[in-house]
Amino acid sequence: MSHDQTRAKLVRMANQIATFFLSQPEEVRVEGVATHINKFWEPRMRRHLFEHIDAGGEGLLPLVISASTKIRRPEAKVGAGVGVGADAAEGAPGGKGAAAGESLSEPSIPDSAT
Repeated sequence: MSHDQTRAKLVRMANQIATFFLSQPEEVRVEGVATHINKFWEPRMRRHLFEHIDAGGEGLLPLVISASTKIRRPEAKVGAGVGVGADAAEGAPGGKGAAAGESLSEPSIPDSAT
């Protein structure tokens, strides 16, 4: 799925949620949209939603924009992943870890197990 298709799908889904909550009392609308997205959307989806909102939010209903202040923004800091940054560059005790050329995506199997 292309980036544009993903964005269009997220806009459509967010607007469907907002459309439902527009039928609810005004005082619960913003909280309802935010709660639903926080509860059911994985961090990657919320990150894409915020990228779209940060770029202007074209096509999103005003209720989605209002609710975005209560939607949890996923952390997307550079260097926040496993095995990156200064600590990982030093390596683990005993010459283990990414600095020693070990893969972070495969489990460590002791040499005696083979």
